[in-house]
Amino acid sequence: MASSEPGARRGPSPELFREVFGRFATGVAVITAAGTTGSGGMTANALCSLSLDPLLTLVCFANSARTLPIVEETSRFAVNILSAEQRDVARLFASKAPESDKLAQVPHQLICGVPVISGVIAWAVCELRELLAGGDHTIAIGEVIELALGAGEPLLWFEGRYHQLPAP
Repeated sequence: MASSEPGARRGPSPELFREVFGRFATGVAVITAAGTTGSGGMTANALCSLSLDPLLTLVCFANSARTLPIVEETSRFAVNILSAEQRDVARLFASKAPESDKLAQVPHQLICGVPVISGVIAWAVCELRELLAGGDHTIAIGEVIELALGAGEPLLWFEGRYHQLPAP
């Protein structure tokens, strides 16, 4: 039963919300950026294609994400879609390790001034078009300026754990 105290939260709990949407299997990506203040990245699964004309993608950043100020500074970011073999990369970029240390630990190259991680199954470099408030997250809309396909099977996120597709 919901509390009648002032300021008390009503409706579904954040825990149940997380569980419900945790049942939606997603791919896993690392969002990377580099600027004058440094470089970094974060693991993300709240992203999607948004438009074909123009080519737009949507990425959600926690408001506290240390990668967000880099994206705001440079107005560019890359979406690196991870392969099933890149669980360690996902864990590294989800960690609290210093931002500059993360990219130093993985092979990558700069494309359009943005770090793109080697061995990903696909990537897109985007120019930031808009930032929108979304509760405890900031929604970034980026226009794709360069992209390419890699090879391999995707790394998946389901019920709070990494998974991979069964062997064919």
